Amino acid sequence: MPDRFRLSRRTLAPTLIVLLLAAGFGLALFQPWKAFTNTTVNEAPPSASATAMKKPDTSTAQPSEPQYLAQGHFVAHEHATSGTARTVRLTDGGQVLRLEDLKTSEGPDVRVYLSTRDADEVKAGLGDGAVELGKLKGNLGNQNYAVPNGTDLSKFRSAVIWCARFSVSFGAANLSSAAG
Repeated sequence: MPDRFRLSRRTLAPTLIVLLLAAGFGLALFQPWKAFTNTTVNEAPPSASATAMKKPDTSTAQPSEPQYLAQGHFVAHEHATSGTARTVRLTDGGQVLRLEDLKTSEGPDVRVYLSTRDADEVKAGLGDGAVELGKLKGNLGNQNYAVPNGTDLSKFRSAVIWCARFSVSFGAANLSSAAG
């Protein structure tokens, strides 16, 4: 090999250090091992069994059981995603987004949102007024996310599994009224 292609020790060490730092940064950013892992979460429905939940009534009295307000099935976007999203009003007036039979991919910085956009529109972004409910607890199973007090659920059209790191939707579910 000609001498002009040979690296000296003086350039080899800094080159290796830069390559190792770049590899470490790439691993931290993309977290490729998550493509091969699963986290299952099986939380009980909030404050009552799913069979005890009923459709909302229109009376002004405080309900004695949690009530489904809206629900929808996930459609896949950037990753295969399935399951059901339900908004629930609790007996104390609190609200929860419940994900049931969720199946999606793990990823770096995956979060759960409510969006004012339809599930298909979320591919282009969450839209104005989206509310983050927290980090995705697991990519498989059943889980509950508290909705911040004072949030008007009627303004939200979809529940979204969103990768904040890469600004992409893994999947979303249109939320339609559970009444009727």
